[in-house]
Formats: sequence, C-alpha cells, structure tokens
Amino acid sequence: MFNPLLMLKSYVFATKNGLLEPLRVALMQRHLLLMLIRRDIVGRTSGTLLGAGWLLLQPALQLLGFWFFLDLVLQIRFPGRLSFVEYFLVGMLSWFFISEVLQRSLTVFQEFASIYQRTPFPLAILPLVPLLMSGLIFMSVNVIVAGLLEGWLAVPAAIMNTAMLFVWLLPWCYILAVIGIFIKELNQFFPFFISLAMYLTPILYLPQALPEELAWILAINPFADLMATIHFRLQDMPWTLEQAAWTPVNLWRPFVLWLLLLGPAWALFRRAEPHVREML
Repeated sequence: MFNPLLMLKSYVFATKNGLLEPLRVALMQRHLLLMLIRRDIVGRTSGTLLGAGWLLLQPALQLLGFWFFLDLVLQIRFPGRLSFVEYFLVGMLSWFFISEVLQRSLTVFQEFASIYQRTPFPLAILPLVPLLMSGLIFMSVNVIVAGLLEGWLAVPAAIMNTAMLFVWLLPWCYILAVIGIFIKELNQFFPFFISLAMYLTPILYLPQALPEELAWILAINPFADLMATIHFRLQDMPWTLEQAAWTPVNLWRPFVLWLLLLGPAWALFRRAEPHVREML
C-alpha cells in the first residue's frame, strides 16, 4: 500500500545519510585522506622546480591565456562599474574548481586503482580526494584574487563562495565516480560536455548577452545560478536588466537539485561499492 509519509521518512533518512556519511567517513579516515592528498600533490608536481607552487600557477596561466584573448585581442568591454577582467576572473576561477572536480571524479577509481585493488580499503574516501584537493587550491586562489580585486573585506565572501561550491559538488563526486567506472564511454564524451556547459554559462559574457530565444538556458542551467550567486555575493550584482538580475531563485534552484541528489548519490555509491574492483 502506498504510504506517502513512509516514503517521505525514507527520503529524509537517505538525504541525511548522503550528507553525513561522507563527512563521517572523512573524519574517521582523515589520516589516510591526508596521506592521499599529499600523494596526489607529490605525483602531480614531483621533479619540478616550483613543486607544489604549480598547483597555484596552473590556473593562473590558464586565466592569463583567456584574458589575453578576450581582453586584449577581442577587447570585450562591459557596461557599468565592473570591468570585464573583474567579472571574468571571479567566474572563471569558480568554473575551474567545478570542472576539475567533476572531471577528476569521473576517473578517480581508475586513478587510485593500484592502492585498493588487492588490499582492504575504504573506497568511500576516494571521491573526496579531488574535491578536497581542488578545494584547497581554489580556496587559496579565490581569496588572493578577491582581496586584490575587491579589497580584503571581500575575502569572507570568497571563502563562502568556495565552501558553497564544495558542498554542492559533494553528491556529484559520488555519482560520477560510480558512472565513470561502469560507463567508460562517458570519459570520452565528458570533456565536450564540460566545454559546452562553460559556453552556456555566463562566465565569458554577461547573461543578457544571450539571444532572447536562448534565455531559457539560464533557467535550466544550475551552473548559471551558481555563477549568479557568486557574483552577487562578491561583486554586488544584480545588473540592471531583469534577465541578468540575481534573485533568490538563483540560490534555491541549485539547492533543490543538491537536496534531490544527496540521498540517491550515496545510495548508488553504496550499491556499486562491492563491484568496483571487479569492474577494473
């Protein structure tokens, strides 16, 4: 017999587990998690002159390339008090964080396969490695950029923005980790999807620059809502046009999506966990 109250209780319980269980696992395995992060840093920067400094320099060089093309070559200019460079830097840094976490989550089990294939290992901490690693890097970069562009009073807002993205990406880490191990073709398609999502998100342009017939994209694109919230908190946007103005809907839509994904993401991971080793 259909019991809506029982279904609601089950959903609330699953959602609570989706948020608290990864945090509990991370706390219990914090020493192992820190060791994996150190291993990741060494693996990515070993043998270089700058060492771990490359983790901060790489996004800076990517930003420099985009800035040269868009600001100096195309000479894009924005109306109003905010310059293109200020708008672009804040949005692009947040996008680098999002895209790096999503892309690495898709292959995280393959990346660490040599560690857990033959020995008992808490697999639940692996999807947290790219999230924590990227969070540490881009938290530092965002604080520096926000301080230089908006003044050091903007630093708390920059920290809050990075923390918001960190929490919002949590269920995606577990979903993509499972999907990536069972649907390997997605690894080939995903870079195209990420590039397309970036161009459909107002990062390199203002929201009102989209043609009117494409304005609906902003309503169904959760990344557009996240960017609107980030710019609102850090740079006091909204803009004058209603299409580009920040509203509470920009916060509620990604929050509802996050809430809907928390429980299923953790349940999917737990169901797939016994089969991860055999799929490799």
